[in-house]
Amino acid sequence: MWSYQHQRFNVHQIPALNDNYVYLIEALQSNVLAVVDPADASVVNQACAILDKPLTHILNTHHHWDHTDGNKALKQRWSCTILGAAHDAQRIPCIDIQTSEQIPPELDGLNIQVLDVNGHTLGHIAYVIDDALFCGDTLFGAGCGRLFEGTAKQMWQSLQKIAALPNATQVYCAHEYTLPNLRFARDVDAGNSALDKRIHRDTQARMQKNPTIPSNIGLEKETNPFLRPLDDAFVHAYSKSQQIDANALDVFTHLRQSKDRW
Repeated sequence: MWSYQHQRFNVHQIPALNDNYVYLIEALQSNVLAVVDPADASVVNQACAILDKPLTHILNTHHHWDHTDGNKALKQRWSCTILGAAHDAQRIPCIDIQTSEQIPPELDGLNIQVLDVNGHTLGHIAYVIDDALFCGDTLFGAGCGRLFEGTAKQMWQSLQKIAALPNATQVYCAHEYTLPNLRFARDVDAGNSALDKRIHRDTQARMQKNPTIPSNIGLEKETNPFLRPLDDAFVHAYSKSQQIDANALDVFTHLRQSKDRW
């Protein structure tokens, strides 16, 4: 378990399954202890024991089993409150509170904003708490989620919404996919010096068995190929090399399709 300090809360990062990350959000001014996307109830229970605190809430970003599999067992163990997207409530196990951009949840000691980020699924949401983003499978380290249910246009709109957050916002995504994503990034964004530095740094982190996550919004905009269409120079160069229209959505769509085949 790795821990990170924010002004009003601590984030405890727990590895789960093969490459998942589960996050415990520990409010510093209340008794709230919330878990984001509990893939495995047992690792959450172990972390609660280490912290010597009961689990009070579950925040689900989307319905996939490797984000919700712990819901039922944790609710039985802790009687915790489960939150998820109002527009996908029927697919969130044991949901208690339906939330959305228009109806953000109220947790004592935490200022939570909800972002609707369709694309990976049609019911995907992300949670922004001060300078921390919990984005599930929408944005990854140097990558983004596959389009299982949504369209490229929906995902691009979601990524633009995320990219509009302050550059210092910490990105807590749900999987350790960064190194393979960076290998793809190097193929499509050669000559990016910021990308070269990130490859070196993140490779060293994994060699030492440390996570590459959290990253931050500024780093992702510099090095994540799926946010690089925000840069006009990249759009021009990539579209010319691939002989496609020079607009951000077409470039993003081509990149996503290329990554699916890569």
